[in-house]
Amino acid sequence: MISESEQLDDYLRETEVIDFPHPAIAALADRLFHPSQTELEKVKIAFEYVRDEIAHSWDIQSRRVTCSASEVLTHKEGICYAKSNLLAALLRREGIPVGFCYQRLMLFDTPDKGYCIHALNGVYLKSLKKWVRLDGRGNKEGVSAEFSVDQEKLAFGVQPEQGEKDYPVIYTAPHSKTIAVLKENDDALDMYLNGLPEDL
Repeated sequence: MISESEQLDDYLRETEVIDFPHPAIAALADRLFHPSQTELEKVKIAFEYVRDEIAHSWDIQSRRVTCSASEVLTHKEGICYAKSNLLAALLRREGIPVGFCYQRLMLFDTPDKGYCIHALNGVYLKSLKKWVRLDGRGNKEGVSAEFSVDQEKLAFGVQPEQGEKDYPVIYTAPHSKTIAVLKENDDALDMYLNGLPEDL
């Protein structure tokens, strides 16, 4: 993996969509985190909350489009682009550097059905002096992402022979293409089927 910036502070910034001072984010963080917890415990708790407590819009067939971390938390749903904003917000509020990583995947099960960009997070673990990728997309049949610092256990493995790929960069902010999609659409199901970018 390649860091977009060598400055870890760049992975701690508040932005319009990583709005961790929002009262709802702050209240959740106060409920989830305690000073006695280790860095690894906090990362695991935040990851599992976003993975398990925030529904993926497609999985529940919801038309609502959420974007900012506070919107995702308020409505308890979002696609991977939105869910990655919430995970970043929760951890950045705790002073844990978080970036954004991407994969190019088949939208469904064959190349002829098209491709999409999938978002996940890169988290810097100061205690281990390394980045790990975590995918809070949400588990379902055939999808099982887990917290792991030794061996990646992501929602999706890429199949290069099918045109899929891992992008190596850990971005400091969500890619502009992913945010644009969320802001330009008002029907999540139509967006998912017809509006997701196919490459960065």
